[in-house]
Amino acid sequence: METVRTAERELMARLPDGALMQRAAAGLAAACADLLGRVYGSRVVLLVGSGDNGGDALYAGARLARRGAGVTAVLLAPERAHAGGLGALRRAAGRVVGAGGDAGAAASAGATGTAASVASVASVASSASAEELIARADLVVDGIVGIGGKGGLRPDAEALAAAAGRARAAVVAVDLPSGVDADTGEVRGAAVRADLTVTFGTHKPGLLIDPAREYAGSVRLVDIGLGEVLPDGAELEALQHADVARLLPVPTGESDKYRRGVVGIAAGSDRYPGAAVLAVSGALRGGAGAVRYVGPAGDAVIARFPETLVSDRGPHKAGRVQAWVVGPGAGEDAGTVAEVVAADVPVLIDADGLRLADADAVRARTAPTLMTPHAGEAAALLGVAREEVEHGRLAAARELAARYDATVLLKGSTTLVADPAGGAVRVNPTGTAWLATAGSGDVLSGLAGSLLAAGLSALDAGSVGAYLHGLAGRFAADGAPVGAHDVADAIRRAWRDVYLD
Repeated sequence: METVRTAERELMARLPDGALMQRAAAGLAAACADLLGRVYGSRVVLLVGSGDNGGDALYAGARLARRGAGVTAVLLAPERAHAGGLGALRRAAGRVVGAGGDAGAAASAGATGTAASVASVASVASSASAEELIARADLVVDGIVGIGGKGGLRPDAEALAAAAGRARAAVVAVDLPSGVDADTGEVRGAAVRADLTVTFGTHKPGLLIDPAREYAGSVRLVDIGLGEVLPDGAELEALQHADVARLLPVPTGESDKYRRGVVGIAAGSDRYPGAAVLAVSGALRGGAGAVRYVGPAGDAVIARFPETLVSDRGPHKAGRVQAWVVGPGAGEDAGTVAEVVAADVPVLIDADGLRLADADAVRARTAPTLMTPHAGEAAALLGVAREEVEHGRLAAARELAARYDATVLLKGSTTLVADPAGGAVRVNPTGTAWLATAGSGDVLSGLAGSLLAAGLSALDAGSVGAYLHGLAGRFAADGAPVGAHDVADAIRRAWRDVYLD
């Protein structure tokens, strides 16, 4: 977040004093008004820390108060509250209390001179405690901690966050929910859970990556002019329809099935034949011209997809392919995994293949490698607890990519794609919780492997595959339980939705 802070300082130097905060406050107040629907007569509580986020909340609260809302600011550090914002709120007839309901401390905060002190005392809230005020509110605005906050909330702030969580009020976070790490998306302690986060200038990584993303609710970006001064490049990228459409492999008049690419699927076992069928189903819809299957589930594959080229003689004798997928449902077939890893074409390694592949052999590969673990598999590869991966997904994806010299698609509630060369990590913006179903990952492996065979880089194949897979999951589920085969069937609809948008 130092890049954002530097950009903010540079932009502030170009603008009149306080102009940047006023831009942020105007956007925040507009978002709060939209959420309230009717501003006049509504009850708004501001949770105000000592930083600029607290100032944004105070100025936004002043705007709401001038429109007829009853606005009360709860100051966690009265002596360090933003003086300009506090003055604006008081002039708009807003009220002020300390976090413990201490009206006296709040009254003196920011007051200079006798007239200011009198005005402060006149605007102090009643003796109701901060938690009681929150319980009666229609809207709570979280301006406790800014993007520089690390770790969980302090006890006084934690009590207010808990009260907001219990209340019926909608919760709006200023820039990001207090208590989450803006850089990594980690939540190491108590944090505010928001219904809406109004962020300024650019999306912060913590708003895109779980577990913090879960705390952010819906995210609304307010343009405050940072684009003029932010450097090119970013820690995170999130592809949109137009980006994916440009990457989709589309045949031309000169294409035939081999020129479009052939993907090999080495998957399934006597115990898990369905994994092979599902991986092939994803591959057939992924843009390659043909799919070769190698493994013991040939009969099941042919029965479902007769267009598949099936072989039982191992990867080396299956015929030419432009990419391999290995591992889904492979059981203990380490020999096949080793044979595929040794191939000089792009390889996607998933599921059992991640467990069976030799780490040194993966690192020694010269052709692109795409690994697709979920959090448990990533934890086993890194030698850490699953919880550590889930709490630090960005760090885990980067560490795996560096350790294995491979592109890593870390699956889960937030799917990340990290390249071993470094640079921006891609965050997949599509998906649904209904995708947490058996076999869904097998479909994704086949889909991304087919994109590899069609000529996409490992980074693009993983990103586009995850995007289409997530979109297909949304279409297939439509708010109801879904099976992996339903997701595979919806890939064509997702493709058309992206390409024809």
